[in-house]
Amino acid sequence: MAVYTLPELPYDYAALEPVINPQIVELHHDKHHAAYVKGANDTLEQLAEARDKESWGSINGLEKNLAFHLSGHILHSIYWHNMTGDGGGEPLAADGVGELADAITESFGSFAAFKAQLTKASATTQGSGWGVLAYEPLSGRLIVEQVYDHQGNVGQGSTPILVFDAWEHAFYLQYKNQKVDFIDAMWAVVNWQDVSRRYAAAKERGDSLLLAP
Repeated sequence: MAVYTLPELPYDYAALEPVINPQIVELHHDKHHAAYVKGANDTLEQLAEARDKESWGSINGLEKNLAFHLSGHILHSIYWHNMTGDGGGEPLAADGVGELADAITESFGSFAAFKAQLTKASATTQGSGWGVLAYEPLSGRLIVEQVYDHQGNVGQGSTPILVFDAWEHAFYLQYKNQKVDFIDAMWAVVNWQDVSRRYAAAKERGDSLLLAP
């Protein structure tokens, strides 16, 4: 059975400067993300052992650990590709991301309204978590989710297409306790081409993943 592996960064450690310094990128990817990959694999081994021994006393904790580590791995894998040193600005039809731009306007009223909501959701996440733009397949619209830890408080079936990491390890070495400054700065490195591809893919397969009422 395949195990989870740490994906390589799509750029070098310094590619996101000055928004995110190289030290943060290196530690975040090589240490924190790697820990979620290891945690997911270790938990799968522990679950296999529990099945073999028919020992279910720790099942609740193991299932929670798997959700935590696997979701951390998935969200970080999206996060790295959601950013580019040549990013930022607003998604525009002239840049080939008009479908995404239209969906944002339709779902939130305007890009400015969407930006304000995702910024606020990310910056005010209690404790550790994420701000997420997701495609919700039952309605066919985009929604903003405030994700606690890596997996809590999400609409089941929604597909994340843009994620802002609001855990302290994502910004503290550079921004100290000013989470809102980090989130504001993040808009300068958003890779709208990647977000647009994720939106198209989520929209294409969304109807087949859920049985709509």
